[in-house]
Amino acid sequence: MAGVITASEPSWIAPFTGLSARQFGKLITALRREGADPVRKGRPWSLPLEDRVLLVAAYWRTNLTLRQLAPLFGVSKSAADRIIDHLGPALALQQRKRFRKDAVLIVDGTLVPTRDHRVAEQSKNYRYSTNHQVVIDADTRLVAAGRPLPGNRNDCKAWELSGAKDAAGKTTVIADGGYRGTGLVIPHRREPGQTELPDWKEEHNTSHRKVRARVEHAFARMKTWKILRDCRLKGEGVHHAMLGIARLHNITLAG
Repeated sequence: MAGVITASEPSWIAPFTGLSARQFGKLITALRREGADPVRKGRPWSLPLEDRVLLVAAYWRTNLTLRQLAPLFGVSKSAADRIIDHLGPALALQQRKRFRKDAVLIVDGTLVPTRDHRVAEQSKNYRYSTNHQVVIDADTRLVAAGRPLPGNRNDCKAWELSGAKDAAGKTTVIADGGYRGTGLVIPHRREPGQTELPDWKEEHNTSHRKVRARVEHAFARMKTWKILRDCRLKGEGVHHAMLGIARLHNITLAG
């Protein structure tokens, strides 16, 4: 059965993926090169790769249930479930192994409400959530993301345990005051008995806030994907969704 939504109609691509038709075509080419569309034994996929990628992006963007989403693409609920399980990991962002010598990175954590209590814990917002450490380049604003941890882990621990610290390596990283003791560049604080900071420290903190705001802007763009507001995926699903959205975010910024 022909799907109502299809990538062969370019007008559907931008609303669900955030990509232009040209960027979407480059993504499909990259996925094929990475082996995301191998020749299968037995029954073939009911949708071409382009429509399968669009289905996954539409699921992340809208957070519709599979029972609601599947008819929009002309497939069964179980077929949509298999497509998401198969393509979610394939769309995941590959972490960068090195950065420029003069690069400056920015890290911060964000909470994603997650219904799978095996990977989530109650956090400061009183919801079960996972803590995701997101790292961006201060110049290009491209993102990387560490492995999700239970939402009750503070950012100091999550920075190390998520793998974000290893990914950044020896690159200069700035963060907010929640990363004390990690060796990252954080704002100056008043010492005990000190009523105010010296002017040069205040100026440094002002500059620090302006640069660090870029990671908050990245969060704002990524949270337009509704699955990051209430994730129903189980196990590694929330990790794959975050990395997949990060990859689409990067493609959008790269042009």
